[in-house]
Amino acid sequence: MSADRIVLQVLSAGPQALVTDRGRAGNAHLGVPPSGALDRPAYELGNRLVGNDAGAAGLELLGGRLRLRAHGGHVVAVTGAPAPVRVDGRPAESHAAVHLPDGAVLEVGAPVAGLRVYLAVAGGIDVPAVLGSRSTDLLSGLGPAVLADGDRLRVADRPAELPACGPVPVSVPPDTVRLRVRLGPRDDWFSNSREALTRPVWTVSADGNRIGVRLDGPPPARHPDTRDRELRSEGMVTGAVQAPPEGPPVVFLADHPTTGGYPVIAVVETDDLPLLAQATPGTRVRFTVIG
Repeated sequence: MSADRIVLQVLSAGPQALVTDRGRAGNAHLGVPPSGALDRPAYELGNRLVGNDAGAAGLELLGGRLRLRAHGGHVVAVTGAPAPVRVDGRPAESHAAVHLPDGAVLEVGAPVAGLRVYLAVAGGIDVPAVLGSRSTDLLSGLGPAVLADGDRLRVADRPAELPACGPVPVSVPPDTVRLRVRLGPRDDWFSNSREALTRPVWTVSADGNRIGVRLDGPPPARHPDTRDRELRSEGMVTGAVQAPPEGPPVVFLADHPTTGGYPVIAVVETDDLPLLAQATPGTRVRFTVIG
């Protein structure tokens, strides 16, 4: 396949389109966050629909609104938050394999629910890997730059056959996102940390990105013995619920800093984080303590 037939040209990149895959876990000692797709099930579903190997790079679209032109024929799948899909102006399916003929224009609209849309292309986006991943990392700056109008994306050779596929899930967040957490490691810095998390109905604020999501609500009260204490920087993990002294908590997502100086009151279960990744500002959040 010649080089001029394996390209997707970005006509309009939308609010934020970036290359993503499973991330670069295992590099916290270098100060590098894990990165990778925030809605991991949606990303993995896209790869399955187009027959890719696990871990092939695709696109994560914050707020959708991507337009691109196919140079050479391609097979793509749009997953994640439900959004309208058009090929040359005609409606096409989401959450299904779609053929893009040579010269066709693919349009992904704004999500009708949720926040992040994923685009998989048969063969995967072909950009250089950094520390074993092709993902864009907004915190450290590793990986390819956020896409801009006019960019041209190379695509690797696609699989010979597409898999048979039945009904597939759609990433529609509920009105209230329920997150399971395990208390600690610094829950003893707070007065009744369990009630401080589980009693309020939290709200997703507009102050959030791939690094973390800030929740509006009453700040967890510090234990009297810790009100004037400072914590030395400690390692942070994805899902950590960090509680600043005078503000509501922040839940760290995939591009989070690897260390932090505010106490972590709890950690969200990994399987629940995709729900938070799709939660738009104003979505209600409830915590449930497990373990």
